[in-house]
Amino acid sequence: MNLKLFKTLWGHSGSYAAAADATIQAGFHGFEGPVPVDVERKAELLDTLKSRNLDFIAEISTTGFAVPDPGSSVSDHLDAFERILVRSMEAKPIFYSSMAGSDLWEFRDSVDFFTRAWEIAQKYGVRVGFETHRSRSLFHPIISKNLLAETPPIELTIDFSHWCNVCERLVLDELPDVLALCAKRVLHIQPRIGYDQGAQVPDPRAPMYQHFVEAHVRWWRALWKGQEKRGFQTVTMTPEFGPDGYQQVYPYTQKPVADLWELNVWTGHLLEREFGNFLVK
Repeated sequence: MNLKLFKTLWGHSGSYAAAADATIQAGFHGFEGPVPVDVERKAELLDTLKSRNLDFIAEISTTGFAVPDPGSSVSDHLDAFERILVRSMEAKPIFYSSMAGSDLWEFRDSVDFFTRAWEIAQKYGVRVGFETHRSRSLFHPIISKNLLAETPPIELTIDFSHWCNVCERLVLDELPDVLALCAKRVLHIQPRIGYDQGAQVPDPRAPMYQHFVEAHVRWWRALWKGQEKRGFQTVTMTPEFGPDGYQQVYPYTQKPVADLWELNVWTGHLLEREFGNFLVK
């Protein structure tokens, strides 16, 4: 197996060319993000991907962005899922990653959504990882386990940081069965490091957060082992320290406590070392 790292476009406000420069300089292999609706920005993205020979993971948010639109129905989410999937095809993504559904739905509504979304993905012949994300249907480990038992064999984008925040602890250490299930379903990994009081530690380089870093590394190794057993040739990971309230800032000045891209590059290099150690066994 080999490891491919991706730069998240979340929080990037500059040109795609600038994002490509940063991606290549860091030794990453591509972008992960949504395909823009704006025609000019979409053309810029497509040109950058082609001219820089970068891989692309296309994101699908089924209504809203991180948080679904209030009152949105299963039909609303399915319409958004198919529309964005089709719109993104021109970018030739290696696969899709989707923040999907709603944590406020009844259980059967989420089963219905994932069943029909899986059928849409099959119709277009694409792979989709559905993300374990707060505010979405897969927001909690036990609910996710129960959903996976009732739906077709959907694949997952794993971001354990959300579950740490929702459950206020390193919850996968208490749920080896859920971790094993994730290893059987993981398509893609977003390795942000969460902790009991947030989905993003302020700075994973700081000694006070090493306990959380070590826990996430243990869990990622379990995912890699599962992907190895399933015959994956490539493991994809997108370090995803980001803005929008995830990043801690100083009161009054609003100065960030750390540079986000530095944190993502640091995480990428950590992953390279740990993955190398994993392959050596």
